[in-house]
Amino acid sequence: MDNQGVLAVISGFSGAGKGTLMRALLERYDNYALSISATTRAPREGEVDGREYFFKTREEFEQMIEHDELVEYAQYVGNYYGTPKAYVEEQLARGKDVILEIEIQGALKIKKKFPEAVLIFVTTPSAGELRNRLAGRGTETPEKIAARLSRAAEESKQMDDYDFILVNDEVDRCVEKMHALIQAMHARTENHKTLIEKIRDEAILKGERCIMMLRPSYLDLINVVNKEAEPGKEPLIQSRYSIVIATAKRARQLIAGDEALVIENGRKPLSIAIDELYHSKVKIVAENDSPEEEV
Repeated sequence: MDNQGVLAVISGFSGAGKGTLMRALLERYDNYALSISATTRAPREGEVDGREYFFKTREEFEQMIEHDELVEYAQYVGNYYGTPKAYVEEQLARGKDVILEIEIQGALKIKKKFPEAVLIFVTTPSAGELRNRLAGRGTETPEKIAARLSRAAEESKQMDDYDFILVNDEVDRCVEKMHALIQAMHARTENHKTLIEKIRDEAILKGERCIMMLRPSYLDLINVVNKEAEPGKEPLIQSRYSIVIATAKRARQLIAGDEALVIENGRKPLSIAIDELYHSKVKIVAENDSPEEEV
């Protein structure tokens, strides 16, 4: 779907600054929708239920799992984290770029369900910087910091599974890089199927019109080509579409440097290709045939 939003999955080490980047991205651009995750961990100072996370009890979260209300869920450092399903699908259909900030386990599950999603991993420039940021929060005990660093060592083994790595050494620069990566995903071929079909159909139609305006006509060309068919066999071609495709292919060969097999007289490649076909200088043949000149 050409107007479909991009699903961007953001992961990274705890303390790498994922939350800071997300807030800056949302403040700077208006086409993003931040998917709010549900979690069983306790709120940190300043966090509000329904803004940073939907804070759930373990029993409430397990009910959400049972009722299939989550796109994915995982456990991290003893707590559940998960992504509500309905919100994500609704925002993507509206053309919004949906940002999911989730752990590696959940990110890889998302990629399986949504292969078109882009996975971005945020990291600090070094492990030492990561430790400093964790300690600077003032909310982590030494034991918790050690647990998170140990977890980071494990997570680093799966960084290769991500599409992009962003080093968060300076917030503004990192935000712009993240925005550029996500917006570039809109240019992927699969996001423009309707446009591709439209251009293809228009090109074929214009090719038909060019042939109809020239002499010989496409009917003349069909008759010439079908003279090559053996008696009692099916005609080589039965529609003007085949003529359009064949002459367009031959025109591309001429543009690429092939020698013309008729007098050029300053004509355009398509006119030369039509003339060659009409005078049987080139032929439309089956794939298993190999004459000297074929289209």
